[in-house]
Amino acid sequence: MEHRLMLSQTLSLPSPAKLNLFLYITGRRENGYHELQTLFQFLEHGDEMQFSANSSGLVTVSPELEGVPLESNLIWKAAQALKERTDCRLGADIHIDKILPMGGGIGGGSSNAATTLVALNHLWELNLSAEELAEIGLKLGADVPVFVQGFAAFAEGVGEQLAKVEPQEKWYLVVRPDVSIATVDIFTHPDLTRNTPKRNWELLHKTNYENDCEKIVRLLYPEVDKQLSWLLQYAPSRLTGTGSCVFAEFDTQMEAQSILRQLPENTTAFVAKGQNISPLHQKLARIFADSKSF
Repeated sequence: MEHRLMLSQTLSLPSPAKLNLFLYITGRRENGYHELQTLFQFLEHGDEMQFSANSSGLVTVSPELEGVPLESNLIWKAAQALKERTDCRLGADIHIDKILPMGGGIGGGSSNAATTLVALNHLWELNLSAEELAEIGLKLGADVPVFVQGFAAFAEGVGEQLAKVEPQEKWYLVVRPDVSIATVDIFTHPDLTRNTPKRNWELLHKTNYENDCEKIVRLLYPEVDKQLSWLLQYAPSRLTGTGSCVFAEFDTQMEAQSILRQLPENTTAFVAKGQNISPLHQKLARIFADSKSF
């Protein structure tokens, strides 16, 4: 009975953006991966995804992402990885309302993959723990585990060692210059800083936040440099991840909206509040609370 119920259920969940409030590169491993220290916080802004389980065993994703074959889509890859891990024979029809940009440094693809893992774990009744889902997610991308876990985190290693923290939940104006930046291009640049000293959380969260990738991105992409220079006139501002999005932080929504209105009309930008608990996990908590009330 329960199994049939899940197959008839459609689950609608958010796939939120994130910011790297700081990002320091502290070393490079022999395999080429970089050691880092970063602070993840979620945004109350993102894609919306709908999931329906099916008995065909096939996974469909709609609409198709332009220039991204299905087999390269992180949503499809996440579903397949979950099927392989659990030998699940069910399938799923997945629809995404996509607003987060690719190559923007705000976690669009990683967030989509994480929401897929969390949603299908529920719909397919697999009962994997968050840690098990994060382990699957890490193979899809270094940022996937933090979206799976759903709490603001101080991350170390290659980004997979997560410690729950509670930074201030500020308001952010996020601006996306019209460029897409490949992470590999930044991490392989010869002039990238790779020797920032490691510091503990107690020290790091009291210092001014910076991003070691910002210098290279501004050098390679004049559009990013121009936009960041403009934002810095109004508030503390920096790059998130490896770009291309830049953000300014404010204490109130009104301040952020005021600067948003001063941007040129053709500029892609939004205002959102920082969230220490992911909107995905907030929505799931409400769903489970409602189901227990019946």
